[in-house]
Amino acid sequence: MPARHLRSTRTTVRLTIAMLASAAVLAVVLVVPWGGSEPEAAPDPTVSQTPEPPTPAPTPARRDIYTCPAYSGIDRDNPLSNLYKDTYTWGTTPPTKVGDGKGDINWRVNPDNNPSWYMWLHSLRWLGQGIAAGGRGDKAALQRVSTIARDWVNDNPYSWKSDVGAYESTMHRTNVLICLRQAVLSGLHVGQLPLTYAWLDKALLDHAWFLQKNYSGDWNHGTDESLALFGIGCTLMRPDLKKIASDRLTSAIKTSIDTQGSTNEQSTGYAQFNYALWGRAIDVLRKCGADPGTTITARRRELAKWLALATNSLGNLPQLGDSEVIKTVSVPGTVLEYAGTLGARGIRPTQRIGIFDAGYIFGRTGWGETRPFTQESTYSIRFGPSQKLHGHNDHTSVTYTSRGRDILIDGGHAGYKVDDWRFWARSQFAHNEMVVQSATGHPETKLVRSAIKPTSEFYELHDEPGPGIDRTRDVLVLKDPDLMVVLDRGTSVADQDYSALWHLPADQQVVVSGNDRAVAAKPGDTVKTTLLQIPFGQQPTPIEVTSGQQNPIQGWHYRTINDKKAAPVVKFNRSGQEAKILSVIAPTRTNAAVSYTTSWQGSQMLLTLKVDGVTTAITIAPDGTLQRTK
Repeated sequence: MPARHLRSTRTTVRLTIAMLASAAVLAVVLVVPWGGSEPEAAPDPTVSQTPEPPTPAPTPARRDIYTCPAYSGIDRDNPLSNLYKDTYTWGTTPPTKVGDGKGDINWRVNPDNNPSWYMWLHSLRWLGQGIAAGGRGDKAALQRVSTIARDWVNDNPYSWKSDVGAYESTMHRTNVLICLRQAVLSGLHVGQLPLTYAWLDKALLDHAWFLQKNYSGDWNHGTDESLALFGIGCTLMRPDLKKIASDRLTSAIKTSIDTQGSTNEQSTGYAQFNYALWGRAIDVLRKCGADPGTTITARRRELAKWLALATNSLGNLPQLGDSEVIKTVSVPGTVLEYAGTLGARGIRPTQRIGIFDAGYIFGRTGWGETRPFTQESTYSIRFGPSQKLHGHNDHTSVTYTSRGRDILIDGGHAGYKVDDWRFWARSQFAHNEMVVQSATGHPETKLVRSAIKPTSEFYELHDEPGPGIDRTRDVLVLKDPDLMVVLDRGTSVADQDYSALWHLPADQQVVVSGNDRAVAAKPGDTVKTTLLQIPFGQQPTPIEVTSGQQNPIQGWHYRTINDKKAAPVVKFNRSGQEAKILSVIAPTRTNAAVSYTTSWQGSQMLLTLKVDGVTTAITIAPDGTLQRTK
């Protein structure tokens, strides 16, 4: 089903502590293979190399093969020499000795109190290099990793649900145990598991029982659990386990990816991960004699279109929800090939604007037809159902790229350690929206109307971010000259402090001129951004700029969970029971002039903008309608 231009959707909020802990390990899942910088939770390399499995045959051939899905890159920082010393490494935490040097591990250690570090310790994925060496016949390596894995089994008897790290890593550890079992057979050149490894099959059955009884639901965590459960069924030839897992996958795909291609996790990073994950699901089912059906393939096809439309002019996905800065993966034979190669290969998409019921608007000036791909302007706007899973409080927020660089950015993804930094990154204050200081809710936001024209797009969004508070945002995006005009309106039964926040890249320096203008640029760059605060119904207040503030936190950007930089935020403020803030975001050449005049035609205001020698006119109606007239 193609994206369309108007509909509202309702959903419910569901986010538990356990989900947060599991998200801690999955939010950066596609970083390494697809161009990011953090190896800890990349998708399995065997999957990302073949993201588009063949069309399933009507009756798949039974092969009873479950491919070891590798170790998400975690093994790269844990060489075999470290395993012999019981030393474990993850993220920015220095290598940590977690055992006595003989494979007796302290499974409760957590030096930085980091839930992700702890969860990956319990996943056993850090044993990957040793398992691989053991599978090639290195008996010493096989002995060491077997000792550590068995130590986990002995020290964490069923049920381990009371320990969140052991609990949340169950499906990952399941796959490692299957990989270890395969390494035993190949490394020892035997066709049947030796009696000395009988504990391994018992452990897999315990994990299967746990996965049956503790399904996380229809999102990426549940999908991974189902695949791991299916892997046990395939490995131990248990048709009952395979059926439970395949039935869950058949049902979950309808929730995980909707008919328009949107995932249910409210994150662009997780959207790309789900594309790879469900591709692996097709492959796993077919290789062990199960028919994946047609729904997974159909939903992934729509998700590919979604990801292509989301791709900005820099070839990245905008940081929406728990997402780091990641490149869009190029998938040959899909629309992602063109988007992922910056227009170098593949078939150019025909759709320029996508509006999705799940709460996403992705737009662009073009796909490189009349100017280079990277010189197009692209934007995202958020609305839709209330926050859940990996979503942020980012409704009405926009991101914007133009002239080969980021113009408006999101605050980014601070990881999953429950602290003030994560609270800020997920809050309204880390996004480009009109915030209300007292509002703490995560409301449903409706796209009230939209109008798509050849050189402009108009959208109106509305929500109630707190009791007695009403918020409306009207956005007009122009092409030639490329710019944004945003009208924010708020009303409240009591006095409130309102601020329209504009988050700029960390390399920008901002100069404020009066109450109506701030200019941001990277020193020595050829591009600048002019931010105008234009009087409309209220007199503008002094413009504020905040960068690198820690109390309260404001003015930061997380490109990755371990890469935090001070980044300026321009604030247009109002106080009282009503707010009207008219903003213009104009990216131009550094030496370009930007000016404006206003006049009234009856009840409508006429805004005339002159941007780098090009004059354009916009009318602003009393109901907030923004319309380009020149």
